[in-house]
Amino acid sequence: MTEAYIYDAVRTPRGIAKESGGLHDINPLDLLTTLYKALENRGSVSPKDVNDVVLGCVTQHGEQAGNIAKTSTLNAGWPGTIPGLTVNRYCSSGMDAIQIAAMKIISGVDDLVIAGGVEMMSRVPMMSDKPAPFVDIALATKVGMVPMGIGADLIASLYGVSRDDVDEVALSSQRKALQAQKEEHFTSIVPVTNPVKDITLEQDEVNRPDITQEALSALSPSFEKLGKAGMDALFEKAYKLDAMSHVHTPGNSPAMADGAALVVVGSEKTGKLLNKKPKARIASLANVNDDGNLVVSGCVAVTKKLLDQQGMSVSDIDLFEIHEAFAATIVKAQKDLEIPDEKLNVNGGCIALGHPLGATGAILAGTLLEEMERRDLRWGVAASSGAAGAGSAILIERLGA
Repeated sequence: MTEAYIYDAVRTPRGIAKESGGLHDINPLDLLTTLYKALENRGSVSPKDVNDVVLGCVTQHGEQAGNIAKTSTLNAGWPGTIPGLTVNRYCSSGMDAIQIAAMKIISGVDDLVIAGGVEMMSRVPMMSDKPAPFVDIALATKVGMVPMGIGADLIASLYGVSRDDVDEVALSSQRKALQAQKEEHFTSIVPVTNPVKDITLEQDEVNRPDITQEALSALSPSFEKLGKAGMDALFEKAYKLDAMSHVHTPGNSPAMADGAALVVVGSEKTGKLLNKKPKARIASLANVNDDGNLVVSGCVAVTKKLLDQQGMSVSDIDLFEIHEAFAATIVKAQKDLEIPDEKLNVNGGCIALGHPLGATGAILAGTLLEEMERRDLRWGVAASSGAAGAGSAILIERLGA
């Protein structure tokens, strides 16, 4: 079989998902154009050689509707002969886009595929497409679609995770993100100019470098009221819990954000075409669907599956980028997988830096690769969670390590 390689990875900064945010005035198509042009300028791609574009996008509504993977290339002035595919596996969509690209390369169908994702949450808010399985209570009950925050609180309840525990995860994420920014670890960021606000956003703006443990502990639980409306009683009975523990707040939950990311995936032939050496090999892929009631635990289950199918252990992996899909998920990851702190999300994660839904999986992959390059490491795992228990992951081997 043909091997699938990563030749480059770029992303925008993550902007605050509000009208005041640094990216808000830019529509999703133009945001992606900035990245397409960056890849051209870096010599990482020539549009005429692109066989396909696969992008993750969760809220495919309004400006993000109409197969944005296809329309974004047209907006960038690329050839109309390039196909496009927009995928949605909830918040793991960007990772799934990379997986699809890798499978197309490995199968020999294509030689060069651009994968990634986009989500402009300040312009196309989550749930603005009114997805029936989430907003229709009768249907949600029938299919078992649990709100993400309640699922995260259920993880906390089952694992005995305290409010101090989740706030500590959040504070650690913030501190690591600040340190990474100061030391300029995020080398894949492409600055984005916002002509409306007359600014150029050069780094993620979502994180709160001044946050304290005291400030985090003062925040009220976000999902307690929803739980008391009936879901607490349901889960207490189903899982034999004395009481549900509502520990997640805006401070220890993934922060909504605007952003986009692209990863160039190709065969060995692509390297010769571009006169460029690949940065890493995509060594393995995995998908799972964990307990749907836990909702955001898929990133943990899929990491275990990926390691098991490769006959590898945590000690074999140099770095992990695991989706901070609520703080209790990270506590669960460390308890279940025994990942040491020095290997896990070393530059912070979505709680601090932001979670632009469809782009996050691709951002995780790019962040993993750039840190492996900085440290001269060989093996890395990036894993993301989606609603309903979805989990997607890739194992990458950096070349030249």
